[in-house]
Amino acid sequence: MAKGFVEDKHFKGVNFSEAPLVGSDYEACHFSNCLFAGVNLSHINFMECVFEHCDLSMAKLGNTAFKDTTFKGCKLLGLHFEDVNPFLLALSFTDCQLNLSSFFNLNLKKTRFVNCGLKEVDFSGADLSLAVFDNCDLLGAVFGNTMLEKADFRTAFNYSLDPEVNKIKKAKFSVSGLPGLLGKYNIEIG
Repeated sequence: MAKGFVEDKHFKGVNFSEAPLVGSDYEACHFSNCLFAGVNLSHINFMECVFEHCDLSMAKLGNTAFKDTTFKGCKLLGLHFEDVNPFLLALSFTDCQLNLSSFFNLNLKKTRFVNCGLKEVDFSGADLSLAVFDNCDLLGAVFGNTMLEKADFRTAFNYSLDPEVNKIKKAKFSVSGLPGLLGKYNIEIG
């Protein structure tokens, strides 16, 4: 892959498994309806980029930088975000499918997940302080030693997390979410 800087470019409908990315730094670029499934994105920097209706499932993210990067309507299945470059990591997700992905030990403070499928996602050890899970399905998502202080779960559903092994001070939950917090106690809430 040739090294280079690409700025302010719109990529539309490109299959990057057939036409690899030509640069190593992308700033203020917009990717729409592009296919990145299984593509090696290692050591590429995305700064202030938008991915819209793209498929990045199973892409390789070794030391990939996502600085102020937005994903809208994307398929992001099985991604190992824990492999990305953590320096200045800033992500937001709207209408995305992130099932089976991992955010293990990442700093995701203030990250927004809106209308996302987060089934069986691993958030173990992550810092999700002030994160927002707006209308997100968290069925089977793993929270262990996760920082969830001031996180907003009020409209999230299907989550199960143990308040004794996660830090949840001032986190926001709805009454309908109580079973997800008290499930380990095997009590009935009615």
